[in-house]
Amino acid sequence: MMVACAATAVLGFAPTYFLPMAQGAFRGSALVHIHGALFFAWTAFVIYQTSLVSSGRVAHHREVGLAGIALATTMTVLGIVVAIVAANRQIAAGFEQGAKAFLIVPPSVMIFFGVVVAFAIANVRRPEWHKRLLLVATVSLLEAPIARWFLVLLAPPGANPLAPPPVAVALMPGLISDVLIIAAMIYDWRTRGRPHPAYLIAGGALLVLQLVREPISATQAWGAIATWLTAIGG
Repeated sequence: MMVACAATAVLGFAPTYFLPMAQGAFRGSALVHIHGALFFAWTAFVIYQTSLVSSGRVAHHREVGLAGIALATTMTVLGIVVAIVAANRQIAAGFEQGAKAFLIVPPSVMIFFGVVVAFAIANVRRPEWHKRLLLVATVSLLEAPIARWFLVLLAPPGANPLAPPPVAVALMPGLISDVLIIAAMIYDWRTRGRPHPAYLIAGGALLVLQLVREPISATQAWGAIATWLTAIGG
C-alpha cells in the first residue's frame, strides 16, 4: 500500500513538476523545492519503515520513527506556509476571493495529516492501529498529486496559471485517493472478517473533511480566517 501511495505521488506530480524540471521549464522558489523534497521523502520513509517491520527489524523501525516525527511535523508546518504564500501570490494577481476560498484545502489536509500521524505515534505499541493510521495519513496527502492531472486535463485553454481552482475541484481527487483506503478495508474484511476501526474512524473523518470544505469555504467565518492567514503571510 505504501508503494502504491508513492507511485501515485510520483505519477501525479509528473506533468507539473518532474517533467517540466527535466525539461528546464519549471519555475519555482526554493521553498517549493524544499516542500516537494520533504513530501517525497515521506513516501520513501514510510516504504522503508514498512520494510523494516516486514523483515522483523522492529527495534530499528522504532528508532527511525523518531526521524519520522520530525519529518511529519516539518511537513505539516511547511505545507501550511506554502499554501499561504501561494494564496498571497494569487491575491496579488487579482484573485482574492478565489484564493481565500481555496486556502481551506491545503491547510485542512496538512492539519488532518499531522493529527492522524500524532494518533499513530500515540498508538505505537498497538501496531494494528499504528500502521493503519499512518496509511490513512499518507493517503490524505495524495489529493494534491491526483488533482494535478485534473488541472492539466480540465483547465480551460489560456487559463491564468495563477488563478486558484474552485474548492469543488478538490473533491474528486480526494475521493479517488480514498480508493486506496477502501482497498485496505476490503483486505481487512477478507483476512479479519471486518474492517479495522482505524479505517472507519480516520478514513471516515477524512471523507467528512473532503465533503464539508466547499460549504465552509463560502462562509464569513472562513473568510475571516483566510484573511488572517494571508495577513500573516503578507
